[in-house]
Amino acid sequence: MGILSWIVFGLIAGALAKLVMPGDDPGGIVMTTALGVAGALIGGFVGSTLGWGAIDGFDMRSFGLAIVGSIILLGGYRLVRRDA
Repeated sequence: MGILSWIVFGLIAGALAKLVMPGDDPGGIVMTTALGVAGALIGGFVGSTLGWGAIDGFDMRSFGLAIVGSIILLGGYRLVRRDA
């Protein structure tokens, strides 16, 4: 997949992570979107490192990893911003 595809993939993962973890985010929609893209990249990297598939195509496994990565980043961001 190209970089634009991964950004769109991350946007969707970030939106779904926001649906799973509703509430006020300190950074708003822009930060949630950025965390979604980063979560997709991290989830894809972890998945390929663990041998769960390559990050060169779209499948439900990579989509699930992207959502889980986004949820973890969103939760961590909320903890860090709440304490600051």
